[in-house]
Amino acid sequence: MQRFTGGRPPYPQPDRQAAEDSARQSGATRTTASASAPAVEFTDASKSYGPVRALADLSVRLYPGETVALLGPNGAGKSTALDLLLGLRNPDPGGSVRLFGGTPRKAVTEGRVGAMLQSGGLMEGVRVHELVALACDLHPRAYDVDRVLASAGLTEIADRAVDRLSGGQEQRVRFALATAGASDLIVLDEPTTGMDVGSRQAFWASMRAEAARGRTVLFATHYLEEADEIADRVLVLHRGRLLADGSAADIKALAGVRRISFALDQAGGAVEETLRGLPGVTELELSRGASGGGTVRLRSSDADATVHAVYGQGFYPRGLEVTGLGLEQAFLTLTHRADGEQAVAA
Repeated sequence: MQRFTGGRPPYPQPDRQAAEDSARQSGATRTTASASAPAVEFTDASKSYGPVRALADLSVRLYPGETVALLGPNGAGKSTALDLLLGLRNPDPGGSVRLFGGTPRKAVTEGRVGAMLQSGGLMEGVRVHELVALACDLHPRAYDVDRVLASAGLTEIADRAVDRLSGGQEQRVRFALATAGASDLIVLDEPTTGMDVGSRQAFWASMRAEAARGRTVLFATHYLEEADEIADRVLVLHRGRLLADGSAADIKALAGVRRISFALDQAGGAVEETLRGLPGVTELELSRGASGGGTVRLRSSDADATVHAVYGQGFYPRGLEVTGLGLEQAFLTLTHRADGEQAVAA
């Protein structure tokens, strides 16, 4: 089930039953989660820096057990939203951010929030074990230090100096610091940057385990394939506003575009002009071969009408395939469409 806030959603919502089926297939438990009190609640939250409005009227709730991806291009407001969430900044008057029914500062003080941020260096002159042990000592609901090291894949380098670590190893130390105790909300900003494939897989296995224990996991990432594979809910921010909110399948459906590909025996100039004029076609790529044929790749807002018209024009496509967009292509389609609508409105 999708959640859109702040009036009508910017684009038509996909069929409700299809969205719920998609959520069930991905293992999401949104219906159960929605019955509980929200872990995170933004209500008309905005943040301005002088004349620049970094976040505008954000209203959204996150629930226990959800794994939520926060997506958006640079400057979309992701970092500002995380700063408000962690109590590092306050929203403008008229808006609010609540964690577990209280203020972000209260939740952080009580150890209910663990955060892994991009900014900020690690303490120098200490060993990995010493730094993680310090985090465990300071956490109100601490785990055993050896457990934290093992979970982050740091056991073998526990005696290494922090300032002698690779970029991926530093990320694992930041992860260990964020999960030093039984936090109910885990906030991750670009968590797998610098990690190799094996480390990424181990990291996300740990996050799935945390969500299975009822904890809320919120992560911002530029790796959209991670959001597609890991998150049971995706939030798309653009120019400070919530553009879309739903499962990865919902976001793809919102883009309203499908890919069509096929081969033609003849692909001359007149063929290209005809293909561009087919109903629903928004993009065309035609790769011509030496024999005069070619491979056609289309994007269409109405795949059924496009395919019907291909045959209606007398073409005989071979190897016809119609597929949905990946999350990355859907994300780009939605943000570009929003930019176009904003330009027209201006």
